[in-house]
Amino acid sequence: MADKIKNGVHDYTDESKYVYPESPAVREHLEWFRGLKLGLMMHWMPSCQFSSFESWPLSEDSVAWSRKDIDWTDDMKLAMQQYKDCNKTFNPFKFRPDQWARLARECGFKYLLFTTKHHDGFCMYDSNYSDYKITAPDCPFHTSERADIVKSMFDAFRKEGLAISAYFSKPDWHSPYYWSPDFPEPQDRNVNYSIAEHPEIWEKFTEYTHNQLTELCSNYGKVDVLWLDGGQVRPDNRGQDIRLGEVVEKIRASSQPHLIVCDRTVGGPYENIITPEGGVPAEAMDVPWEACIPIGGYFAFHYDDRCREPRELVHLFLEIISKGGSLALNVTPRPDGKLPADQIHAMRCMGRFLNTNAEGIYGTKIAPCRPEREYRYTAKGNCIYLFYQYQEYPYLPPRLYPDVAGRVRRVTLLRTGQEIPFCRERGALLLDTSGADRNGAEYADCFRIELEEEA
Repeated sequence: MADKIKNGVHDYTDESKYVYPESPAVREHLEWFRGLKLGLMMHWMPSCQFSSFESWPLSEDSVAWSRKDIDWTDDMKLAMQQYKDCNKTFNPFKFRPDQWARLARECGFKYLLFTTKHHDGFCMYDSNYSDYKITAPDCPFHTSERADIVKSMFDAFRKEGLAISAYFSKPDWHSPYYWSPDFPEPQDRNVNYSIAEHPEIWEKFTEYTHNQLTELCSNYGKVDVLWLDGGQVRPDNRGQDIRLGEVVEKIRASSQPHLIVCDRTVGGPYENIITPEGGVPAEAMDVPWEACIPIGGYFAFHYDDRCREPRELVHLFLEIISKGGSLALNVTPRPDGKLPADQIHAMRCMGRFLNTNAEGIYGTKIAPCRPEREYRYTAKGNCIYLFYQYQEYPYLPPRLYPDVAGRVRRVTLLRTGQEIPFCRERGALLLDTSGADRNGAEYADCFRIELEEEA
């Protein structure tokens, strides 16, 4: 995770540096993936028992904010050992991936973005290259029929028709080849030895990373996106070159020719999706981008977390898709394997809106319209979709003046199928909504504005 923040958003959004992938198969798959619009993101690992931040308490350059929840001891060495030992008590026996997948589909989510391994190095799958994993004998959950959580999740979500985006951390703070015990304690998130002086250690880490990426893309079915976090692992930062292109092209050649790669914050041919974190860019971007935003205040489970209101989530989502992006909405499973009730409620409320207005959401692009106040727009084919956002109460004014040029053929309120009268007034489009049915309106209403085909 980068630290540079602009306008409240992690500054991963330099559109001018975007490089489209050369492979026609990847470009085609990327265009399809952009139309999905809404992903269910999950940060889940044994440390959720800690009710603290994921991985970051282990990194000395992040202690000012990441250890603020550690209030039961002043002995940070003890606390960090307790964090590392969370695998020995992790037993999410209520875990039902089929229920999560069904909920996601019913609520309008189109893909899963799941944490297979975060920076702490714990594998939520049966890796052949690490004993720090969910299927190891020292983890109580290893006896469950769903012990390989990644496999259980990927299979369940694919069965419900959702695409798969696999989160994988490039840095691995558990690996002796990244934070080596033969050198001084690491002082930040980077490797704790000189790669130039010890290339043989770094080569072992590179081989380890290649092996884990290959097994994820070989043993777990179709992976649509390989979502790589930990942007400090990059050639221009202390020589941390894992030769990503080499392993990606091998994977594409052997089993996943369509594979989209998201090498976060690095740029170049393997950052196929730009990923602003925690907020929304100020302007629209006509390149593939995805905002990863928590449904509450944290990416990992906290007992005292509070979920955002459904109206806020819907308006946030409309801002994102109107600017050409997608939303990876992060939910936080509990240590017992259930989802928090308030998050389920918010997802279901949001899902009602999405299912009602799906036509104006999925597969859409940026509209040639100026968003302002309560107005948001998307476009598809010869249609412009106007979303009028309600604030505290669903009040629809008797007249709307959308910023839509061209000859309009028909206007329809998607929620009811009702045709809306319209005319041009002083050159501006006016929608007469005085007779619109207001029953059932919630967070926003969507109007399909059909334009005449150009000659």
